[in-house]
Amino acid sequence: MRRLVALPMGKSVQMAYQSIKVRFFRSLITTMSLVLAVAFLCYILVGNDLAQALLSTGDPVLGQKLISAGYDVAPGDTSLAATAKQRWIVFLSLLVCVVGIINAQLMSVTERFREIGTLKCLGALDRYIVRLFVLEAAMQGLTGSFAGMLAGILAATFSGTIRFGLDIFGIYPFQEIMISAAWAIATGTGLSLLGVLYPALLAARMQPVEAMRVDQ
Repeated sequence: MRRLVALPMGKSVQMAYQSIKVRFFRSLITTMSLVLAVAFLCYILVGNDLAQALLSTGDPVLGQKLISAGYDVAPGDTSLAATAKQRWIVFLSLLVCVVGIINAQLMSVTERFREIGTLKCLGALDRYIVRLFVLEAAMQGLTGSFAGMLAGILAATFSGTIRFGLDIFGIYPFQEIMISAAWAIATGTGLSLLGVLYPALLAARMQPVEAMRVDQ
């Protein structure tokens, strides 16, 4: 009877990290697509937070600046919401990001047929193979999402300064921006994990003999 091996979580994390180091440039390309998507999402969220903070002041001059910047503000409005155009653009950018992650992970599975086959011949459980891919995706997702979040906040702040002047720093909504940043990181990490599920299951279901027989 074939002996099944279940490695501890610490060893799994170490192997996932080493796999990312070995395939650094491919991992970097995958992560950059996530960085751009999260940066755009955070840019929209933080931009709306800044606009909301300006609107909450009740200053008619700032209200006019909001209108000039393209925000749909009517007299008496006390809140702003993302426009349908913004929501669709964000949705499409995140969708493209997920498709890119799935494609990159599928290519990663193809490149690692022999590695996966060797692990399974040594007795690795299917769930261990899935765990490796999920851990790699989680590391890439957290790193890319954090970088994208920072880029989005900086870009939104810079854009807000150009459109509204230095007034935004007097009412800078730190708490709301931190909430938006947390949402952006959670969304990016979730997308990374979502994009790896199918490739991970495909790798886990691979038969050891078939994986070892593939020419590379």
